Amino acid sequence: MALPDKVKIVEVGPRDGLQNEQRSVPAEVRIELIERLADAGLPVVEAGAFVSPRWVPQMRASGEVVAGVRRKAGVSYPVLVPNMQGLEAALAAGAEEIAVFGAASERFSRKNINCSIDESLARFAPVVRAARDQGIRARGYVSCALGCPYEGEIAPRAVAHVAAELYAMGCYEISLGDTIGVGTPLKAQRLVETVAREVPLAHLAAHFHDTYGQALANLFAVLQLGLANIDSAVAGLGGCPYAAGASGNVATEDVIYLLNGLGIASGVDLEHLAATGRWICERLGRQPSSKVAQALAVRS
Repeated sequence: MALPDKVKIVEVGPRDGLQNEQRSVPAEVRIELIERLADAGLPVVEAGAFVSPRWVPQMRASGEVVAGVRRKAGVSYPVLVPNMQGLEAALAAGAEEIAVFGAASERFSRKNINCSIDESLARFAPVVRAARDQGIRARGYVSCALGCPYEGEIAPRAVAHVAAELYAMGCYEISLGDTIGVGTPLKAQRLVETVAREVPLAHLAAHFHDTYGQALANLFAVLQLGLANIDSAVAGLGGCPYAAGASGNVATEDVIYLLNGLGIASGVDLEHLAATGRWICERLGRQPSSKVAQALAVRS
């Protein structure tokens, strides 16, 4: 096995995690969640999305959130932007890193962002270029990397094509998203191996949902290839508003427990993280989806 010595966790709870919650989350709660996660040792915490509130109402007031967060040294606070208008709003709020969100499925791309894959890439290129001109780093997401709710199985070479385009336009890291959580370990390994022929492994991240309970197994599979960047959401928050029935992201608590057991450093305080998960779930009126969080709550 080629397990990495250290893994970078990209905490997506405050954006991807909250965007599919039924309850409205006030800006002040979102700000406190972000700050608590940073204090738990997470090096990257997604702060919001500058998208139309008509389509993703939970991300309303992301400008207020980004402007209001107490920044911690060494922590990145990326925001999702779909177009130049979103970039301008993000920059006005003080964003220092952005992300663009594409898909490896043609039908999902059209339903999600109302354009084809090629059209989406053409739209993202000037956004990434303008961000980089301002000294702002850009990250790329590729959704439906292991399956699509409309097209079914997605060929790894299709994912590799989109990932390579995003990398070539200047995205420093490409996150491969199992949006509906249908992946299995062997498929996850084959995906990463294929994409790594186009984008260096060090610049790839895994973003796995846990719909079929396979997310941790899939992560272990790609860790064995040396992948060292993982997206996860505190308390297992999240889902996909465009993929009916898709459950939440893999829980950050569960990922950290796995990494600790493998002797892989993350810099994250598990107890502090679990407490943060319980805190936000109380405000959402739900229980954490994280198995580790549930076990720690009983023990305490």
